[in-house]
Amino acid sequence: MRSVRARTTLGAGVVVLAALVVGAVAFVVVLRLVLLDGVRTSAEAGLEQVSSRVDVDGAGAVSDYEDVLVQVVGGGGAVLAHGEDADETALPTADETRWSHDGERWLLVADDVDLPGGGEATLVYGVTLAQADTAVGTAVALLAVGVPALVLLLVAVTWTVTGRSLRPVERMRTEVETIRVARPEARVEVPDTGDEVARLATTMNAMLDRLDRSAGSQRRFVSDASHELRSPIASIRQHAEVAVAHPGRTEVAQFADVVRSEAVRLQDLVTGLLELSRLDEGGIRTLRPVDLDDLALDAVARARAREGVQDPPDGGARIRVDGSAIAAARVLGDERLLAGVVRNLVDNAIRHASSRVAVALAEQDGSAVLTVDDDGSGVPEAQRERVFERFVRLDEARSRDAGGAGLGLAIARDAVRAHGGDTSVTTSPLGGARFVVRIALGG
Repeated sequence: MRSVRARTTLGAGVVVLAALVVGAVAFVVVLRLVLLDGVRTSAEAGLEQVSSRVDVDGAGAVSDYEDVLVQVVGGGGAVLAHGEDADETALPTADETRWSHDGERWLLVADDVDLPGGGEATLVYGVTLAQADTAVGTAVALLAVGVPALVLLLVAVTWTVTGRSLRPVERMRTEVETIRVARPEARVEVPDTGDEVARLATTMNAMLDRLDRSAGSQRRFVSDASHELRSPIASIRQHAEVAVAHPGRTEVAQFADVVRSEAVRLQDLVTGLLELSRLDEGGIRTLRPVDLDDLALDAVARARAREGVQDPPDGGARIRVDGSAIAAARVLGDERLLAGVVRNLVDNAIRHASSRVAVALAEQDGSAVLTVDDDGSGVPEAQRERVFERFVRLDEARSRDAGGAGLGLAIARDAVRAHGGDTSVTTSPLGGARFVVRIALGG
């Protein structure tokens, strides 16, 4: 009974059986009433006809009636005359009575009549109910056979049709059960019926595609994170082994500097991974008014003071960070996350700029629009979505110290999307890349 097929069949059978039983009972009752009304009409017509004859010819006029019960009963209850199928036993003289006579049921009707010689009597006229009883009995017998047969037929049809309808579902269940990590590309077969089952199969395949992409992304994420974590750990271990093997050749300050720099890299990487984990879990719990212009100005001031704005490795000019186009804009959000977004975008621009970075903020169409421009090499159009993926660094030639772990832009986009906005990259008027952040105004 846990089977949908069995429950559907049982439910349909019970409902139809109840409906047919109620209908059959109602039919028999109505049929009996209709037939009884017909017999009553016939009896009343016969009574009227016999009463007319008795009024003219007297009580003896009823003696030649057969196949009906006819009696003329006097005032004292004595039978004055009767027809061929009646006898001397007085019949009931009520207006209408059902009477059994010789094993047969009759419908009796009675009325007062005037005798030709004077005096009054009661004329009783009865019509047999045999034909009506036979018709009702035949109907009951047919219904007693037909209703169960019809219910059994319905149960068989419902069982068959439900089984055929659920067969694709069972096939999909079996196919999904066989999908394993070794066969992530496997999908369920979509029947060509175009019905709910086909739509279920399509939806299930779409879900499997999403799960496959999610699993693939998770595997890549774990692989990239493991690789990024392995590098600083291996560097620290290598320098430690050298220091142990050749203590006289290793300067403590140099070794400490290596350990410190690699520890900073590990700290930044772990911090980034934790931030992404919080964002994946919906890390924004409370929204408060945030002055985005204050965060942008702080990021510009911080960038100007950092060593990243000093002379680039190639000996070029110092990088100039311009924040003159920052206007007031307030949004609802998490100040810590939004500050991280602005810092990541400014740091990324400085890392790729040749000599100039421009940060601007304005209100546009109900949104705060933050733009960060640089005059670097820009981002190729084919790579403009890929730069927001985790652990992606388009410039593979630059050092990890300069390029980071490839999490900054991923964290920035996820944080902005957590605020209901979005981040994109286009070509900057300065010649490099322009990163654009849009968040709805609030507060």
